[in-house]
Amino acid sequence: MTDDLGTSPDEVQFRFRDDEPADHGTVTVDACCDQTNAAAVRIEPGDDARTLLPFLDRLALIEVNFPAYGDGRGYSSARILREAGYAGELRAVGDVLIDQLSHMRRCGFDAFAPDARLDEEDAARAFATWENVYQRTVDGRRTIQESRHE
Repeated sequence: MTDDLGTSPDEVQFRFRDDEPADHGTVTVDACCDQTNAAAVRIEPGDDARTLLPFLDRLALIEVNFPAYGDGRGYSSARILREAGYAGELRAVGDVLIDQLSHMRRCGFDAFAPDARLDEEDAARAFATWENVYQRTVDGRRTIQESRHE
């Protein structure tokens, strides 16, 4: 375990869950597979989120690191985990920017710990962006096509 994994729960700026926050992701994906007591894990770019699928029932927190805003692999990890039924906290950490919030939320992230604090009003507008959507994702919103064919 290294000291630079994750952030503490008090550094989580936005959280869309009612349960108690889990501590930061304490182990890597590889270490999680070898530890029966790991409840919080951190996915780095290049890690395969599918490796965690057999362990989802014991994980309270999965952090997905975004070391640079242009690295979108974490979006795929979030979709894979949510579509596989993961119901725990899914936290985006790192270089998380305002213009990414709406898309991250649609992919299944329900907590956000950006490296640099985001403006609260700008974030609220970002989370509310795109009321009508064309593609189905894990956030449960009805698509425009579904709304047209009720």
